[in-house]
Amino acid sequence: MTYARAARLMIATTLCAGLAACGGGSGNSQPAGGTMFDGPDMAPANRGTRIQDVFRRSEDPNRAVGVNKYLWNASLEVLDFLPVQTIDPFTGVIQTGYGTPPGGGRSYRATIQVSDPALDARSLRLSLQGPGGAAVEPGTARAVEDAILTRARQLRIRDGRL
Repeated sequence: MTYARAARLMIATTLCAGLAACGGGSGNSQPAGGTMFDGPDMAPANRGTRIQDVFRRSEDPNRAVGVNKYLWNASLEVLDFLPVQTIDPFTGVIQTGYGTPPGGGRSYRATIQVSDPALDARSLRLSLQGPGGAAVEPGTARAVEDAILTRARQLRIRDGRL
């Protein structure tokens, strides 16, 4: 027997032994309740994790993503005049292109970050820039933040979760 063949045989034997150890059965080939697959070991409470369970998201999507849905939706609604360039709900970042607000003469672009699942002013970070990266007056940025927070509260009240 060659070394390579002995190594393959050893690997196959180890894999088979490992697979047999995963069975976890009681040693009976057939449980008393009927078929082999409906015994007490196969009850959902006793079953282990299947490979499909690892890839399936079983959590509530509103909790699995760490952003507040009201702040997220309010940001998109209030700044709907700005074209969205990139959006990432997992990090909570929305980046927009330049756009002019209705009734305004100056264009802006915004970067919004919703950093927490709480409906709180500290969860919202807003950065506005004028053309060429020019600074925007703090009062303008504050007004946009207030509009987003007000709209988020309205959305929450509309959902009846106050």
